[in-house]
Amino acid sequence: MPSKIFWPATGVMAQQRPPESKPSDLGVRLLSAAFLVPPVIAAIYFGTPYFEALVLVGGAILIYELFRASGGQLSWTFGGLLYISAAVFSLLALRAAEGFGAITIYWLFILVWSADTAAYFMGRSLGGPKLAPKLSPNKTWSGFIGALLGAAIVGAGVGLYLEKPSVWLLIVVSAILGAVSQVGDLLESSFKRRFDKKDMSGLIPGHGGLFDRVDGLLAAALAAWCGQMISKKELLAWL
Repeated sequence: MPSKIFWPATGVMAQQRPPESKPSDLGVRLLSAAFLVPPVIAAIYFGTPYFEALVLVGGAILIYELFRASGGQLSWTFGGLLYISAAVFSLLALRAAEGFGAITIYWLFILVWSADTAAYFMGRSLGGPKLAPKLSPNKTWSGFIGALLGAAIVGAGVGLYLEKPSVWLLIVVSAILGAVSQVGDLLESSFKRRFDKKDMSGLIPGHGGLFDRVDGLLAAALAAWCGQMISKKELLAWL
């Protein structure tokens, strides 16, 4: 039986209808992914000039989304420009390496996707204490641990694929990059809360904006490039 509510303005009782359920957008999300993923895989595989074109166009879209979402505030746009430019440079530099360039980018993409997926399902299943409620009220410590585990599993798989004598260092570094990707996600969540935005744009049906899809990748790519500079050799060769 539907419950009854009292309407103060009219002084009468009215039937309260149950809220209508919003249809799942899973199908739209899957269609968008099916359309976007193959060109990305191909661009990574073929490299120059396709990968550079993909990343540069993507960077321009990110800057535009940030500009629009901030209401045209130049200070935020300039700060975002510096961050996005550093991440774009990192992706290009990592792919340009002759030995492990392509597989490094594949590793990062799959690592970040796995971290996000594991964080979502573990956080939703286990719940628990919030990770950073002021920045992103939905994120939990259980989800963060899930992100570490998801990224670590990808590291183990890449280590086995490359026939590394020991995969433990690659597992640890992958988990660290998974954690960094979650920090990138938190940064974007904080930005959206500040400007009261659910998504950075509606560019990708079912997903929101491009920034909503690559926020973790930007941070992870920048961290990976820093690691490569410290090791003074390709990261996957060093690991």
